[in-house]
This record gives sequence, C-alpha cells and structure tokens, in this order.
Amino acid sequence: RGQHRRGKKRAKRRRRRSTEPESTFADGMALLMEPGSEPLTEGEKADLAAIAAIKESAAREYREEGNQFVKKGRKHYPDAVDCYTKAIAQMGALAAPNPDASVLFANRAHVNLLLGNHRRALDDAEQAVRLSPSNLKAHYRAAKAALALDQLPQAASFCRRGLEHDPANEELKKFLAQVEAQQRERDLKRAKVAQAISAAKDLAAAIEKRGLRLGKAAYQELTGVKKPTLDEQGVLHWPVLLLYPEVMSSDFIEDFPETDLFSDHLDVMFSASSPPLPWDENHAYTRDAIELYCQAGDGTPFSKSELLKYLLEGTVDSGLLPESLDGEDGEHGTVEGSTAISP
Repeated sequence: RGQHRRGKKRAKRRRRRSTEPESTFADGMALLMEPGSEPLTEGEKADLAAIAAIKESAAREYREEGNQFVKKGRKHYPDAVDCYTKAIAQMGALAAPNPDASVLFANRAHVNLLLGNHRRALDDAEQAVRLSPSNLKAHYRAAKAALALDQLPQAASFCRRGLEHDPANEELKKFLAQVEAQQRERDLKRAKVAQAISAAKDLAAAIEKRGLRLGKAAYQELTGVKKPTLDEQGVLHWPVLLLYPEVMSSDFIEDFPETDLFSDHLDVMFSASSPPLPWDENHAYTRDAIELYCQAGDGTPFSKSELLKYLLEGTVDSGLLPESLDGEDGEHGTVEGSTAISP
C-alpha cells in the first residue's frame, strides 16, 4: 500500500510538471531572436521592450560617465573614449537616423580632437552628421578634424552644410571664414608655384636650345642660390663668378647678360680710373695683364627633370612642388674640361 501511494505521488508530480504553460520557454526565446526578426508573441514583445530599456539606460550611464571623465582632464580622455564606445555599442544597428547615437559619436569625436586623433575624430563626426544632419556640433567637429587633416574643401563643406540648418550660427560662420582664408592663401601659393614651374621650363628650353648643359654648381658657397634667368626679350642672364686663385679672392657678377662681352666688364673693373683692389698690393692685376679662363663642369650634367628642380631651388617652397615636374630624363653626358677665352 505504501508503495502504491508513493507511485501515485510520483505520478501526480509528473502530471504537474507536464501541465506548466508552454509559452514560458517560448517567451525566453526573445533573448535569442535574430536581429530584425518580428516578435511573435506578447511575451516576446515585452522581453524586447525590456531589453531595449536596459540598453538605453546603460547607454545613458556610459554617456554620463564619459562626460565626467572629460571634465576631469586630459589624463582621463582615453577613459571617456572607452565609455562613449561602450554607449554606442548599446545602440545596436544604426542604419536609420538616431539623434541619441549622433550625440555619442559627436562626443567621441570631440575627445578624439582633444587627443589629436584627427582621422578618428573625422570618422566619428561624419557618423554623427549622418545620424542627425541637424547636429551642428557634429558639423563643427567634422570641419575642425578635416582642417587638421589639411582637407580644406571638406572642412568648408561641413561648415556650409551646418549653416544650412542654422544660417546664424556664429561658430560655424567664423570657422568657415578661417577655412576660406586658408584656401585663398593656398590657391595663391599654388598659382605662384605654377608660374615658377612655367618660367623654369621656359628657361630650361632656352638653355637646351643653346646647346648648353648644366651640372651641380661649383663654389655655391660664394654664389648662394642665384640662378640664370630669361628676360622678356629671350636673353639669358647668368650669374658669373670670377676667381683669383693666387690671392684667394673672388668677384661675383650676379647678372651677366649673354649679349655682354667679358672685355666690357673687365674694362670697367680694371681700368686705370677704378679704385685699387685691397688685395692687389703690387698692382699686378691690370687690364693688360689679365688672362681669363673658363672652368667647364667636371661632373655629371643634370637630366631634364633635375635641371628643372635646380632652377626652381630657392624660388618656391619645395614642399609645394608636385612629385613630377614632367621632365623627360635624357642620357647623362660628359662635359669637357677648361677652355681658354680671349677677352
């Protein structure tokens, strides 16, 4: 009889277990639903709403914690970035506009700007603008990051797009004026560079037309960066260095037109009426006693592209020059030695 009672109790317990509501397990499945799938039951809907509320609350807490880290100073900026990142992770998929997520991305962009992470700041600010086009702080921070990355047109674009939402925004207006001023200055520099390159190409063509080939300047410590020039009449003007080896002295004629004769210059420099030379104590350097020699280059002549770079040296900022100057490199030749010149 006792065994019979125990059997009945076990049977009752089994029946009680089997009569539990079948929806309990299904409701718990809301946690495992595929993203984007529609809830099937009221229980699933309630679970999803609860999950969303928990994530929203967590995102707010992470955001506030991040704000506090920003207020504590630079030492805590990485912690602020970490908090904003965790808050963003609570937002889920962000395909549609989301003002709350936009604020989080804009906040992280702000901290990345403070840290000097300009590329990350620009990426975050662009996301913030995408999620909320009316977020003016996002536009401003995107413009600042773009300017720091030397992307002036993009910086100006973010300012203008922000001003479309608030034409009276002084912060964006001032920043746009700053960007446009830098763009004008850059355009002016580029125009000067283009003009210098064009002049250098004309000069190189004139030198080549005369059958001349230039190489690295000797005695540049005495001549500086002075280069030949081509005037409007197509006349070449050369810098000419006169050396007096016996007395370790020199004269430098900065502008020697190719139409001039050496004799004309020597007539003036060593005429009887010219003041005595301080290093010529014995008056040995007279017009009749002078012999003039020309030292031709003893090195390798420039290729065409090297010649252009040489002619541009000292005329414009080398950092503004394009990588290629469209110079066609020819074969390197040799230059013959010294030639006697009769003045």
